[in-house]
Amino acid sequence: MMAPGTLLGGVELGGTKCVCLIGTGPDDIRAQVSVPTGNDPEATLCRIEEVLRNGMALHGPIEALGIASFGPVDLARNSPTYGCITATVKPGWSHTSIAARLQHAFKVPVGFDTDVNGAALAEGRWGAAKNLLDYAYVTVGTGVGVGLVVNGRLAHGFGHPELGHIRIARKSGDSWPGACAFHGDCVEGLASGVAIAARTGVAADSIPADSPVWDLVAHALSQLLHTLVLTTAPRRILVGGGVVAARPTLLEQVRRELRTSLNAYLDLDRLTGGLDRYIVPPGLGLLAGPLGALALALAATAN
Repeated sequence: MMAPGTLLGGVELGGTKCVCLIGTGPDDIRAQVSVPTGNDPEATLCRIEEVLRNGMALHGPIEALGIASFGPVDLARNSPTYGCITATVKPGWSHTSIAARLQHAFKVPVGFDTDVNGAALAEGRWGAAKNLLDYAYVTVGTGVGVGLVVNGRLAHGFGHPELGHIRIARKSGDSWPGACAFHGDCVEGLASGVAIAARTGVAADSIPADSPVWDLVAHALSQLLHTLVLTTAPRRILVGGGVVAARPTLLEQVRRELRTSLNAYLDLDRLTGGLDRYIVPPGLGLLAGPLGALALALAATAN
């Protein structure tokens, strides 16, 4: 059991930037520094180590470190590549060791999982999924990912869910091939920030709200939610990430598209209390990801 006030370290390793934290939770963040992820893992990891050491010099030692990483990652503890990023679209990062390296650097317990799984844990502990045993956290940013909690536990099998890469029913008339290097027109290939920019030639946060591209993005995301609703039946779905934060009206479009897609097969209003209470932004906002790393550090202290 961790003593009250014990400091934790966290690293949210994202596709664009890495956020390093020292603190105990959302109301006690002693240090927060972002560094570019870049395409050179060695340089980035050296910078992360430097930032954490500087933070510890100012605020004191950490008792555990959480790492919430973009994926896919190897989570099998009996695997020789446990704690590594596996095959990823991020240039230069495939097969990079993360957990073992940082554990060796800081000699503390390390919690390691995907960025979305970490965010899901944080939302369950401190945010909009508090007191729920079954929920999903969806992030729409550089990529699209899902953290899935079933009966109070993260869903893990031989690995972790990669629901951002499911194939979907395309919106009628849309023949754009998609931007995913592995699958073309999977959800990530159609709805991520990278995909939106590739399709339009403009960054997602610069596209006006009335652009027809948002109908296509909402449709793709609603197909992902359709799959979630009909598989684990989460009691709430949190949808966050930079794309959604920059375009809050997108959530209402997704709700409408989901209702159309389900076609009254389920009475979601009765089952969930209404779609505006069922599909919601994360309670921790854009801090859900970084705080996910602290939640993983906290979990590591209990192992």
